[in-house]
Amino acid sequence: MEFFQPIIPFLEIAIICIAFNYLLSFFWHTKSMDLVWGFFAFILLFALSGWLHLPVLNKIMFLIANTAMIAVLIIFQPELRVALSKLSLKGKRYKEITEFDKFLDSLTNSTYRLAEKKTGALIALENEDSLEEYAQKAVMLHADFSSELLETIFTSNTPLHDGALIIRERMILAASVILPLAEDSSQLSKSMGTRHRAALGLSHATDALIIIISEESGKVSVARDGIMTRGVKSDRFKGIIRSIFNPPNRVTFQKKFHLREWFKQ
Repeated sequence: MEFFQPIIPFLEIAIICIAFNYLLSFFWHTKSMDLVWGFFAFILLFALSGWLHLPVLNKIMFLIANTAMIAVLIIFQPELRVALSKLSLKGKRYKEITEFDKFLDSLTNSTYRLAEKKTGALIALENEDSLEEYAQKAVMLHADFSSELLETIFTSNTPLHDGALIIRERMILAASVILPLAEDSSQLSKSMGTRHRAALGLSHATDALIIIISEESGKVSVARDGIMTRGVKSDRFKGIIRSIFNPPNRVTFQKKFHLREWFKQ
């Protein structure tokens, strides 16, 4: 430990500078910055009262300082919560899992709301094979995915409701997409129409996962690799999507904290 004694003051200074830099960069250009400046002004006045030997003012400032820390924690509680959450040791992969879960929940809820209303829909989830050639011939959207947007697109009598919707990762790439029809319709029953045949056709041509909502029965079907799975319930629906798109595992992909990566943020 004696070897480290000379560098301990420098280490402490470095840690304090990093902490101050992080806090100031977090509060900078926010309304809370005014309170931060007020806090620094209070510290400066407290120091001056001691340096100038003003006993009454120094005593008042000291009494205020005893309760100031509690007041600061209360006033900055929302900001401090966000600041501390950014120091989480969980890496980018964990955040991706959370975003994937939100996306999957929204997609599932929208799909089965449309099914309850018997609103026909055709949704293609792009996997490794690009669906760009089909998207280019349709209406390009490049919009962030949302339940509201998806359900609005498939609302009857809207310009984009006819045709398929292509989703790339968590983005709606294109709407009103025309898909190739399957030549072999042996898997299709008489109650299945053009949507199911188009879904089967795309599943033969690519590795995409295609979701079909029947306008007549309100049932949800899934097509992939030339196989149609009918009457899929919501829990199984989530399981199928998870198994295909392989989101990172919560435990396996947790990332160790690196100071260099923290500075980049």
